[in-house]
Amino acid sequence: MLKMRVILIVILPGCLLFSLTSGGFLVVNNPQRADLIVVLAGETHRRPHRGVEWLSQGYAPRMLLDVPAMDLVYGQNEVDLAQRYIRQLPQSQSVAVCPVFGLSTKAEAQDVARCLQSSGAHSVLVVTSDYHTRRALSIFQHELPQYTIYVASTGDPGQFNPSWWKGRQWSKTNFDEWIRLAWWEAVESRR
Repeated sequence: MLKMRVILIVILPGCLLFSLTSGGFLVVNNPQRADLIVVLAGETHRRPHRGVEWLSQGYAPRMLLDVPAMDLVYGQNEVDLAQRYIRQLPQSQSVAVCPVFGLSTKAEAQDVARCLQSSGAHSVLVVTSDYHTRRALSIFQHELPQYTIYVASTGDPGQFNPSWWKGRQWSKTNFDEWIRLAWWEAVESRR
């Protein structure tokens, strides 16, 4: 019985501490000046805008916008929509589309490697959702070891907050991202 109490006294606070800090652990926001900004596909209502902000602030002279090559939105190819979006930007000459074919962040990193081949870049600032930054940084460092990788986050208060226990969607996002991070670290990164 004494052993059980000791275990509970050690394990329960450890679990509580992990739970309270797990959301914050997922977020890495370390924007640094780089040769190129890469905005990861997804959350098109937030990520591209944030990438353009970093570009405007001089964090890099050029930007790549990852766009799913095969996806359609209301019958229109996403690459075509992205190119129209880029044309209306004041920085349009500094922004290009990187078509991505993969369905995972690892596959997206491999597609980005193809887009970077002739860029002359040595450092990349990856822009993605706040909860996705730790895993994206780890994946890009693993898949593109020839580049220095930095990461900048963009938040969506409806999707995630480090205080994940205060909202249903935040809890789901935290749980889902932890599953993906654990799978990446335990399995995928070793392949």
